[in-house]
Amino acid sequence: MFRRILLTLSLLAAVGACSTEIQHSKDSKVNVRAVPTLSGETPIVIAHRGASGNVIEHTLEAYQRGIDDGADFIEPDLVLTKDGVLVARHENEISGTTNVAQKPEFADRKTTKIIDGRGYTGWFTEDFTLAELKTLRAKERLPELRPANAQYDGDFAIPTFEEILQLLKEHEAKAGERIGVYPETKHPSYFTSIGLAHQGALLELLNKYGFDGADDPVFIQSFEVGNLQQLATKTKIRLVQLVADQGGPPDRNDLSYANMVTPAGLAEIAKYASGLGPSKSLIIGRDAQERLGQPSSLVADAHEAGLVVHPWTFRIENVFLPSEFKGGYTDSANGDVKAEIKAYLATGIDGLFSDNPREAALAVDQFGTE
Repeated sequence: MFRRILLTLSLLAAVGACSTEIQHSKDSKVNVRAVPTLSGETPIVIAHRGASGNVIEHTLEAYQRGIDDGADFIEPDLVLTKDGVLVARHENEISGTTNVAQKPEFADRKTTKIIDGRGYTGWFTEDFTLAELKTLRAKERLPELRPANAQYDGDFAIPTFEEILQLLKEHEAKAGERIGVYPETKHPSYFTSIGLAHQGALLELLNKYGFDGADDPVFIQSFEVGNLQQLATKTKIRLVQLVADQGGPPDRNDLSYANMVTPAGLAEIAKYASGLGPSKSLIIGRDAQERLGQPSSLVADAHEAGLVVHPWTFRIENVFLPSEFKGGYTDSANGDVKAEIKAYLATGIDGLFSDNPREAALAVDQFGTE
């Protein structure tokens, strides 16, 4: 596969570089240097919600930017509409990611719900048909950190999962390059409880667009366990168990994430999944000064269980970075996320989620060559 990184003048202004176009061959790098991943192949870059550090997340425009910036996979979070259509939103509560609160015709849809044991007040995708959702427009979820993204508020529609897969097929036909898809099922137990299960629609669409085998560039991820265990009986698609640095799976009161990342817990995950998607802090924590500490054994333990490891989420803004990689003086200023990513690459991770796939792709390309 060839990694594409097109540096436009607008990007150059942001990074202060000179105008150039660079192409990187991931396959050639594998031949010239060893990488400490499970397979020995170059780590993959997953555009988290698209290139969400540069364009409003979960829009076709953000996914296209992720492709253009060199991602190997794009990652949509999937929720369902009232009429059972999979759409991409960070959460099914959409007041923070759309202009629904400014739509008087939907004022009476505001409500409070309990989802995964927590109360949420707002507007929910499952209370809207797709046609109704298509009248809304996306807005920046983190405007205080990403004011440049907020200038696009109101410009972009909410995409369906099928539209995202069509985008990938159009890119493949045009560029001769296949980009992968890495969907997350959001709150699958909740949606199943209200008669709107992810599973059927998800597998049907992936099959329709040729993402249905273990060798296809597709992973399905979830924080829940039962959802993945059920999928494992119905598809050969690779599955990834997400784990946070605290708490446990929403569908398992008897299980903690801490137990799941022990060698015994990882062996259990390997019975139904091919990979682990941990919070990056579980791989390298931080000390009292917010500097990166020493790596844990998690990557090695997961590899021993046969699991690839794809940590989340690498972001360029200071507020998300270890203190040694911060730049400038404000939370929203950009720091050296490439340096942070390289520290994690050294642990042997097999891929990573990033809001800034351009920088992530460069970090992967440069790793071990400097």
